[in-house]
Amino acid sequence: MHGLMMDQPLLISSLLRHAERHHGDQQIVSRRVEGDIHRYTFRDMAARSRRLANVLRALDVAPRTVVATLAWNGYRHMELYYAVSGSGSVLHTLNPRLHPDQLAWIVGHAQDQILFFDLSFLPLVEQIAAQLPSVRAFVLMTDRGHMPARSGIANLQCYEELVEAAADRFEWPLFDENTASSLCYTSGTTGDPKGVLYSHRSTLLHTFGVALPDSLGLRAQETVLPVVPMFHVNAWGQPYAACMVGAKIVFPGPQLDGKSLYELFETERVTLSSGVPTVWQGLLAYVEQHGLRFSTMKRTVIGGAACPPGMLRAFVQRHGVAVIHGWGMTETSPFGTAAVLKGSQLVLGEEERFSVQAKQGRCVFGIDMKIIDDSGVELPWDGRSSGHLMVRGPWVIERYFKAPPQQQALVDGWFPTGDVATIDRDGFMQITDRSKDVIKSGGEWIGSIDLENIAMSHPAVAMAACIGVPHPKWDERPLLVVQTRPGAAVGRDELIAFYAGKVAKWWIPDDVVFVAEIPLGATGKMLKTELRKRFSDHRLPDAEGR
Repeated sequence: MHGLMMDQPLLISSLLRHAERHHGDQQIVSRRVEGDIHRYTFRDMAARSRRLANVLRALDVAPRTVVATLAWNGYRHMELYYAVSGSGSVLHTLNPRLHPDQLAWIVGHAQDQILFFDLSFLPLVEQIAAQLPSVRAFVLMTDRGHMPARSGIANLQCYEELVEAAADRFEWPLFDENTASSLCYTSGTTGDPKGVLYSHRSTLLHTFGVALPDSLGLRAQETVLPVVPMFHVNAWGQPYAACMVGAKIVFPGPQLDGKSLYELFETERVTLSSGVPTVWQGLLAYVEQHGLRFSTMKRTVIGGAACPPGMLRAFVQRHGVAVIHGWGMTETSPFGTAAVLKGSQLVLGEEERFSVQAKQGRCVFGIDMKIIDDSGVELPWDGRSSGHLMVRGPWVIERYFKAPPQQQALVDGWFPTGDVATIDRDGFMQITDRSKDVIKSGGEWIGSIDLENIAMSHPAVAMAACIGVPHPKWDERPLLVVQTRPGAAVGRDELIAFYAGKVAKWWIPDDVVFVAEIPLGATGKMLKTELRKRFSDHRLPDAEGR
């Protein structure tokens, strides 16, 4: 017997209709590539998204056609989020931080038909346009006054002219909620990037998960500024969640330095922001250098890489900003866990609370997880047993884009994340390493992330990476690679001594090397593959005593 309820598909266009109908006057604020601040409302965005859907129709964009964007966080990009997916096509957000050859490869693999791009990426598109045979129309996301007098791009069109000339009446179509909605590619640090194809259903369920009180806790009273790029896993779902709850949303555009972000936080009275640790390092440095305070920001979401304990303490103790430490990946849409305390943990002392919040957190309904050993045996949730992290849920990948049905990404119905983690008895998960980064010394695992976090709590250290290098007796031993803060100085022996009493003696790095800059990937993560290549022949001191 089936239930007797309405059968309404979960579609991205329904978020836009809801925002227009119930939160039409709510603001969307953008710092534009052109240099000024743009303001309008959800009602305005909905009208322009309908016009844009008509533009897509005029460009012969049929349902299921893949439409690419190469753009910063801004209102035009948000219009594309809804116009492309809402009309039944697939939104493909390209990461401009990738190498041009890699971008061209991704566009060819996805068979993108139309490319919308921001003004700042004109030189990049001109460089690769000839390598994009599938793209039959290029649209520059600006107005006529900022269009180039000359361009090497054939069929270059003006976004604002197209939108202004289109009719504002468009009926969002109804279709199967399992229809593909958007496409993101992994950063490809260990091979060719792989496409993750989201559906309308998975996106809507993910949006519910993001907005829940024990995740980001979004509300209509909120002012949200996603620093995490809209080209990186859909800005962690916040452009959708803002429409769902009616929150004001502020887009920073290309200016992500500490000064620019702080000014936008203050002028727009931002209450919640989100980004990777490297962004927050710049913001905190600016704020503390100038003796500033946050007047409205109450919470920040830190993900994409482990939040250094020192950063967590700085936000909470010095600035009164709560930190939501989270974990996710492209393959999980990306929300997976959030380190939001349970009621029973509110009575803990400050140090105990910090130790819990330094973990990547616990699941909300919709995501499940477990850890297994090398043989596939599930390990206990005791906070000590470390194993391969497996997840499942309605917004977790089944297989990669264009992979045949028999090539599922799953193992017995679970997705292997490639992370190594522990889970405590309260369900709080903590990443201890990536499977490919774990250091195996004498048959035992050493978690590089713990060693990095300790190093980054030293006042002279800006960034630290810990890698395994060959050792004749122990197979591998940890080598600490350090980037110091400007004007700061610290020596090898001082850093090694800094670990005393913080970890087991045999975990302590055998050596320290100092670099001008630790290489970062397209999503802000440290490129340990490059460091392992650079220091593969590094000669360690005698580690016999460790």
